[in-house]
Amino acid sequence: MKAADIREKFLKFFESKGHTIVRSSSLVPGNDPTLLFVNSGMVQFKDVFLGTESRPYSRATTSQRSVRAGGKHNDLENVGYTARHHTFFEMLGNFSFGDYFKRDAIHYCWELLTKVYGLPADKLTVTVYQEDDEAFAIWENEIGVPKDRIIRIGDNKGARYASDNFWTMGDTGPCGPCSEVFYDHGPEIWGGPPGSPEEDGDRFIEIWNLVFMQFNRDVQGNMTKLPKQSVDTGMGLERLAAVLQHVHSNYEIDLFQTLIKAAARETDTPDLTNNSLKVIADHIRACSFLIVDGVIPGNEGRGYVLRRIVRRAIRHGYKLGRKGAFFHKLVADLVEEMGAAYPELKDAQTRVTDVLRQEEERFFETIEHGMSMLETELATLDAKGSKQLDGELAFKLHDTFGFPLDLTADVCRERGITVDEAAFDEAMARQREQARSAGKFKSAQGLDYAGTKTTFHGYENEIFDDAKVVALYVDGAPVKEAQVGQQAVVVLDHTPFYAESGGQAGDQGVLANAAVRFAVADTLKVQSDVVGHHGTIEQGTLKVGDVVKAEIDTVRRLRTARNHSATHLMHKALREVLGSHVQQKGSLVDPDKTRFDFAHNAPMTDEQIRRVEEIVNTEVLANAPGIVRVMAYDEAVKGGAMALFGEKYGDEVRVLDLGFSRELCGGTHVHRTGDIGLFKIVMEGGVAAGIRRVEAITGDNAVRFVQELDARINAASAVLKAQPSELTQRITQVQEHVKALEKELGALKSKLASNQGDELVSQAVEIGGVFVLAAQLPGADSKTLRETVDKLKDKLKNAAIVLAAVDGNKVSLIAGVTAEASKKVKAGDLVNFVAQQVGGKGGGRPDMAQAGGTEPENLASALAGVNDWVKGKL
Repeated sequence: MKAADIREKFLKFFESKGHTIVRSSSLVPGNDPTLLFVNSGMVQFKDVFLGTESRPYSRATTSQRSVRAGGKHNDLENVGYTARHHTFFEMLGNFSFGDYFKRDAIHYCWELLTKVYGLPADKLTVTVYQEDDEAFAIWENEIGVPKDRIIRIGDNKGARYASDNFWTMGDTGPCGPCSEVFYDHGPEIWGGPPGSPEEDGDRFIEIWNLVFMQFNRDVQGNMTKLPKQSVDTGMGLERLAAVLQHVHSNYEIDLFQTLIKAAARETDTPDLTNNSLKVIADHIRACSFLIVDGVIPGNEGRGYVLRRIVRRAIRHGYKLGRKGAFFHKLVADLVEEMGAAYPELKDAQTRVTDVLRQEEERFFETIEHGMSMLETELATLDAKGSKQLDGELAFKLHDTFGFPLDLTADVCRERGITVDEAAFDEAMARQREQARSAGKFKSAQGLDYAGTKTTFHGYENEIFDDAKVVALYVDGAPVKEAQVGQQAVVVLDHTPFYAESGGQAGDQGVLANAAVRFAVADTLKVQSDVVGHHGTIEQGTLKVGDVVKAEIDTVRRLRTARNHSATHLMHKALREVLGSHVQQKGSLVDPDKTRFDFAHNAPMTDEQIRRVEEIVNTEVLANAPGIVRVMAYDEAVKGGAMALFGEKYGDEVRVLDLGFSRELCGGTHVHRTGDIGLFKIVMEGGVAAGIRRVEAITGDNAVRFVQELDARINAASAVLKAQPSELTQRITQVQEHVKALEKELGALKSKLASNQGDELVSQAVEIGGVFVLAAQLPGADSKTLRETVDKLKDKLKNAAIVLAAVDGNKVSLIAGVTAEASKKVKAGDLVNFVAQQVGGKGGGRPDMAQAGGTEPENLASALAGVNDWVKGKL
């Protein structure tokens, strides 16, 4: 059974049991700053399990793309060395949100494994938590698993509930026992059943984990039963495929064999069992899907993890003898294998290929030098019998040649050598001591709030008269009241204030009644549907339970809405002008501007910028109405709506049709495109490899910009005594005139240098057969000084010369020494002798050197001492 069939059968089975098939979420978590990447199927349902989000279904099933290659969950180092570790994998799962519980979950599991997939029942062993008599009884009495194949796993980590068979979401919160299903590969494979001393062997392999969310654990460790008990399961597609395809290693399944053969083709490797091919086959999946989900190789955060994976794959290709870019060529093979299940991969094929190709080319510029240095050092260690690589060298490979530490460690591991990571970390700390940690997101999350959600009225209203204060926070702690001058966070039951989301800045405004006034400086989400108003008490005392009028700053909101609506039109226009590969990579919309980051590999030309402006302003002039509809996500996407990078979408979404644009968006917008007024791009530039940034303005901001630009043009026209329409021609004339004057001035200075040279010859003093000259040339520049020194050397034949000029507080010095004299007097030493006395230093060749200084008041005495200094050298 092929992996694609296994995936399809899983989803269809649970659909037949009343589950809604939910699409895989992005690998970039939309609502969880604690995770670098989505690493399991339950991540997209975390808020549902916590009770802070609701869905229109109580049963769900998914095939979730997952990555474990950074942060707490990191399998990167094991990839290529074990049979079942991957950076990217697919997690099959079924979920119950307060619906069915242990009995149904276990029955579904057994039916799918034994009836649908046809696994022999006698090959399956299960585990339960030591105290979970209920699950044990279901397995024994209802499923019919013999007692000796139901294994109780107790607390083995030094604390109660600290067991491999007791799952927790964190130190507090939902938790519960779990039941795992193991496949027995047979006695010919070494290893024992779970819980035995030989459990780390490969005979018994876990294929499915059923988590029963049964309790809520508080900060004191007390367990209370959840009012809605839930189920969260996970089964690795690759592991299950290995079992069903009767192979022992995940890398032997059909999906990987296709990619391994592609890697062998691109690296000219005949041995398909080579571990490096496994690494490359694994890594092309992780890299491609990360890029699909908007991650770009970079130097920090998710981008750095992606860069590490790419470079690890390149290194293994290099190890196989591939000295040129090859990795990006595997994208087409991956699309052929997985494009049907994940259409977004097929849609992004060109962009993924381009990003990987650029990253390869960048790394290949340095990999050969870095590998040569590393190989030399490893050979030295081998000769000495040493087993540890110097951490400073590992840091140099990282800093100079782009070798991540784990890549160096990977090479060393193959030689049985470790890396001195402590020394590496120390070197890294020295370099980054001024750096600030990235990825700090402004948020109101973390406040201890358990009340009702906030009802948002801001799409229709700018004022809500009877909003009730349901929670107050000062310094992050809940309080009953807040006094004048205190900064606080206010949660209301109803609000017109938009909380920062989707790149749009939060609203400002006022909460007030007859006795109190609270100035709102920002609005942020406390939870997905709870709004926090951040600000300061300006009058009175605000208490929980008070009723206030909530009024936003309308002018600010309208300016923000103009910019936000213009962003949608600009996004569409950019795709028309630059190509369909353009994809949003981030945005910031506030009252002053819209800042839009997008995928594109070259700077925009002036003509392209003008074309985007024309397209957007044409839509503005059309004055089309904005039409908002709420519909199912899949229906919206099928209808042509564009989903944006980094956003988390529920099953129902808000679709905005604005002019020729259709996007999913929860922000606030103008009613008609004409309300935007005027659109103007004011900046275009690069922010990262393959990422461009555009800033634009609208409405009254754009009008002011044009007026100020017009004023500057008129001022320049007045200075140049030309009409605005003739300004370019007049500037060109002035530039040509300046060039002519500079040329004439240069000729005059050259002539002056020649004349001064003739005059200075007579001032030279002969010392020991060498003519010595130290003089100041008023008004000379560096070029004139050099030319004069050259002429004097020609005339004096055997000489040591130093000339100086002063411009304000700046001293310029040039020293020249003829060939014969330079045997004893060096120009660099001579110029430094003078420079040190005028607050400077310098150097150069033995025959010509220059320097500078900042103390012209000492120049005369410095030059006066040259004769004695040269005499001392001779």
